[in-house]
Amino acid sequence: MDDDPSVWFSDAINPNFVQQYRVRGTLFTGQTRYQSMQVIDTCDFGRCLVLDGKLQSSQRDEFIYHEALVHPALISHPGPSSVFIAGGGEGATLREVLAHRSVKKAVMVDIDEEAVDVCRRFLPSLHQGSFDDGRMELLHLDARKYLSESRQEFDAIVMDITDPVEGGPSWMLYTREFYRIVADRLAPGGVLAVQSGPCNLHDMAVFTAINCTLREVFPEVFPYAAVVPSFGGLWGFTLAGRGLDPLTLSAGEINHRLSTRVGRELRFYDGMTHHGMFHLPRYLRDAMRVRKPIITDQSPVFLS
Repeated sequence: MDDDPSVWFSDAINPNFVQQYRVRGTLFTGQTRYQSMQVIDTCDFGRCLVLDGKLQSSQRDEFIYHEALVHPALISHPGPSSVFIAGGGEGATLREVLAHRSVKKAVMVDIDEEAVDVCRRFLPSLHQGSFDDGRMELLHLDARKYLSESRQEFDAIVMDITDPVEGGPSWMLYTREFYRIVADRLAPGGVLAVQSGPCNLHDMAVFTAINCTLREVFPEVFPYAAVVPSFGGLWGFTLAGRGLDPLTLSAGEINHRLSTRVGRELRFYDGMTHHGMFHLPRYLRDAMRVRKPIITDQSPVFLS
């Protein structure tokens, strides 16, 4: 093993746990208006997007994260036609949303235009041309402001944003007040999907706080998780809504909906995987029973 630190990228999963990736080269390094940004080429995970020193997605296993984020929500809906995406600059969340034939309109709002442009140039295997789909509208605005001022309702809202850390561009999109705005923008039967941070035994404060905050607003909240190797282990997601229960669908019904709705074969998500993701390990179930901090506009809980 080469011990030269110049060929290794170190990602601090938390203050006590660092994961390293051997790097073949760097395709882009820069500073946008909102965050630092790199696109690196790693030996095991291919091209990776790094924002503010944190790995956000990798060419090798991004399909796990993006399929897990998008499809449980859209498959749980009887026929989603309008979808709002917050963040998702790589275009991979948009790719998965547009794979559903029922989707007629996808509005993607990512505040960082420079970051999206870099992803379009250097990460084509992630967006796969989704930015050119006629059903999508790309806006470079503040997602909270957009939803606050819009009167449009969506069948699904997908939050693919960075974690709620102090000084980051996304922390105000995790608060109780923001989720109330989201609830008003969901059409009847609509579903919210949120990336909810790491949920490993040693690192689950973000996950539990997000879920507790969602429970302040939505009557039905369903946390779930998937192993994303480039993220260092188990990663959390959450569905929320009214009249929602993703576990009422059998594996066979999910597979049927996928075969009739989705225009290509998925690599991670199917009916069996769906049910497995929602059956969390006991340590997480126990943690969810203990009241955790609620993230609010007035006294946000930063969980870096």
